[in-house]
Amino acid sequence: MIDSHCHLDHEPLISNLFEVIKRSKEAGITKLLTICTTLDSFEKIKEIIEFDKIIYGTYGIHPHEAKNFEISSNKIINEINNNKKIIGIGETGLDFYYNHSEKKIQIESFEKHIEAAIELKIPIIIHSRNADDEMYEILKKYKNKDLKILMHCFTGSKNFAKKLFEFNTYFSASGIITFKNSNKLQETFKIIPKDKLLIETDSPYLAPVPNRGKKNEPSFVRFTADKLANIKKITNKELIDITTKNFNNLFN
Repeated sequence: MIDSHCHLDHEPLISNLFEVIKRSKEAGITKLLTICTTLDSFEKIKEIIEFDKIIYGTYGIHPHEAKNFEISSNKIINEINNNKKIIGIGETGLDFYYNHSEKKIQIESFEKHIEAAIELKIPIIIHSRNADDEMYEILKKYKNKDLKILMHCFTGSKNFAKKLFEFNTYFSASGIITFKNSNKLQETFKIIPKDKLLIETDSPYLAPVPNRGKKNEPSFVRFTADKLANIKKITNKELIDITTKNFNNLFN
């Protein structure tokens, strides 16, 4: 299994990294992608990716933090070129639910991340909340630029998912699909092609059932895998094989 999105630089994961990685391996995880959200986050991630060979990282500014960190596509490119284990750009995107940063600032930051992803030919990890229309219009501008897109913790509608099929888009399922009130989301994942599926924890957040309410960790991704296999009406082994192959295809 591969946890395509976790935050190992956050507590309580970073203080218990040895045990977290040990449990991850025992659960059958072969790769972890720890996601950057701020420049401070990236300094920690550069150390964490050296902790174990299964850990990889990303570089980017979360939309919540866009107002706090000025970023340029050149800076993103330089940071990633300097480290072979930094394999993705993000988490970036739009969040118009909380609006911790102004819409204009979020959009400007997002587009700089997109430009870097196109230049480097590596995936962009996108956070999108209450921004379906704006997200689609922005991505449409880059439709013919070979942008590799990963919609992290996808919770969008079936209609939004269908629109994203126009692009080279992968969709990552989080523990949210195990929640009792996630029927609409489960229906959406039924229509997403198998070759575009990934799984994630977003740990230490969004622990899946049966651990909902606890601090999440990468080893819990197996519960999301079980649920997604059930939704797609395939075996757990098939789901794990598919999502592992998809991750490796997306991130080369």
